[in-house]
Amino acid sequence: MNFKYFIFLFISWISFGQNNEFPTAKVDSIVKRIQLPVIPSYQINVLKLGAKGDSITNNKVVFDKAMALCKKNNGGTIIVPRGIYKINGPIHFVSNVNLKIEKGAKIKFSDKPEDYLPMVLTSWEGTMLYNYSPLIYAYECSNIAITGEGTIDGEGGKTWRSFKAKEGKGKDLSREMNHNNVPLSERKLGDGYFLRPQMIQFFKCKNILVENVRIENSPFWCLHLLKSESITVRGISYKSLNYNNDGIDPEYAKDVLIENVTFDNGDDNVAIKAGRDHEGRANFATPSENIVIRNCNFKGLHGVVIGSEMSAGVQNVFVENCKTVGYLKRGIYLKTNADRGGFIKNVFVRNIELNEVEDCLYITANYHGEGNGYQSEISNIYFSNITCNKATESGIVIQGFPDKKIRNISLRNIEIKEAKNAISNENAENVLMTDVFIGKRASVPTSAK
Repeated sequence: MNFKYFIFLFISWISFGQNNEFPTAKVDSIVKRIQLPVIPSYQINVLKLGAKGDSITNNKVVFDKAMALCKKNNGGTIIVPRGIYKINGPIHFVSNVNLKIEKGAKIKFSDKPEDYLPMVLTSWEGTMLYNYSPLIYAYECSNIAITGEGTIDGEGGKTWRSFKAKEGKGKDLSREMNHNNVPLSERKLGDGYFLRPQMIQFFKCKNILVENVRIENSPFWCLHLLKSESITVRGISYKSLNYNNDGIDPEYAKDVLIENVTFDNGDDNVAIKAGRDHEGRANFATPSENIVIRNCNFKGLHGVVIGSEMSAGVQNVFVENCKTVGYLKRGIYLKTNADRGGFIKNVFVRNIELNEVEDCLYITANYHGEGNGYQSEISNIYFSNITCNKATESGIVIQGFPDKKIRNISLRNIEIKEAKNAISNENAENVLMTDVFIGKRASVPTSAK
């Protein structure tokens, strides 16, 4: 080995070992610069506009009128009092608006796909295209909020659920368009392609607050933070168990705080993404970054996931003080493959309590064994102070490629009390383990008899 190269590696390893503490100051700086929305004093109660919370009447026109009045007054608060408000179609935000759903109130969307036409510009599993409107949709807005202690019901368990078995044609076409750089204006799917809309999507928005509401029964992803920044999500809860019901999906998102959330989802709780394949790599200047997740209760498929659509890169992710309150397949899951490219780096996870999972900590560069030619870079991943009662499969999995190794993984103060397989570590370098216990802790050696 070249002596200078050896010295460089040695110094890098020492630096890595010395800087694996959770960077609290960095987290504080991110949180400090996230701005809450500023909402003007104007208020309008939907009942005064003729809304009926009887679970039958279609209130679409009333909610559209309320949004128009807010726009006329440069913003304001739309108050939704106790009752069940049926809305046959989407709510489209304008800037400077708080949709306040009060305790005992429920917004219940229709499940007729034609109600969500005409199509809008959106994204579907990492590819930009035109599709059914998300049920709540904000495009190029600033200072927007959804607050209150009420419920948003996406009615996703019937018609939308049936789309899952029929989505293959649309999914495949979207990915072909991505790989072949088809102009965005020609990516029109919608009717006949069976790609379900997101429940809530903020697209190219800034200064966002989602607080205390309950999200139920989404058609697809629940809360999609797309190309948006300065976002606070706190105190919300879920019961959304349909196909692909991710809780929160930051995608090309920047400066995000997710805290005090109680998840109960049919898929990932938080899934950090950054575009798919060729299109994602072309957006390398806008990775998902500076994301803080703390004090959350996990229940669903996986706790915190990065990927698999992460081709523009994901960096500076901080997860702390979270625990499981029910089933999880995997606790922390980093997944990419050789179709993606991009990078995952500077991920810090600490103070996590997991009960029973299939796999506790899982990092793979070969998700589904797919693709070739675009291996991702995974580096600088720090896990500390993590407990798990039982892993029915693996405690810790790290899977790189022989010619593209995962680098700089720190595991400190990890205790997995029971695991079928303790550690699977392949094609990784600079894996530093300190106080890692899987299975029963060894005591002092027994004496000879």
